[in-house]
Amino acid sequence: MNGRRLALILMLLILGGCSSQGARHVDSGGDTANAAYTRLGLEYLQAGDLLGAKRAFRKSLSIAESDAEAYNGLALVFQLEGELGLAEEYFQKATRYAPQSAMIHNNFGAFLYAAKRYPEACKELAQATQDPFYTRRSQAFENLGRCYTHLQRWDAAAHAFERALQISPSRAISMVELADIKVRSGNFRQAEVYFERFADLVEKRRVEHYAKSLWVGIRIARERGKASQAATYALLLKNLFPDSAEYKLYEESAR
Repeated sequence: MNGRRLALILMLLILGGCSSQGARHVDSGGDTANAAYTRLGLEYLQAGDLLGAKRAFRKSLSIAESDAEAYNGLALVFQLEGELGLAEEYFQKATRYAPQSAMIHNNFGAFLYAAKRYPEACKELAQATQDPFYTRRSQAFENLGRCYTHLQRWDAAAHAFERALQISPSRAISMVELADIKVRSGNFRQAEVYFERFADLVEKRRVEHYAKSLWVGIRIARERGKASQAATYALLLKNLFPDSAEYKLYEESAR
């Protein structure tokens, strides 16, 4: 159950604000009946009631077969249930009925990313970034950047992370990823600029270090001749993330 609850929380982070708050009823005021059932399904999904969500989404589709958000909701339910084939089928239906929906493309892209189907995921996430009015557009750009890193498309990844920061200057992951890309290209000066922005957020306790941020910090500190800072980051990496891939890389680099 704890694993499912965690998965639910993670999925709700990519819902793109499509859920609604309020009492669970279908008297929706200005909503059509199917829209009310879809809204109800999203409320059940947010509460972790997958059975109730499924019933509400199916009721919506029985009224309006083309309700893309209901298909999207069912796709999320099936993803949480581990029915990945059905989840993909319903994501495809959702994108077919709402090909311009940034929220649905972002959710489908996140699903494909989790399945390590990176070329397909990048295509969906790129679609999500096209809507200038999408409220999670900066997140979509950040997701796209992370996707491109798996394909080692470093220039495309850097552009996506830069766009994420243009829209939302406090996106910490984009700062670290850009610093990492600059380190890879040997541009340590620019890497340090991005990393210091991230470190400032850490100092203000708005974010916390994670394995990759510490490994990036170690490499930058080494190159910039800041031995004590590199040692501090290395100690944090060892103590907090001893089983991480980044700590293994650090150990190899220290031999």
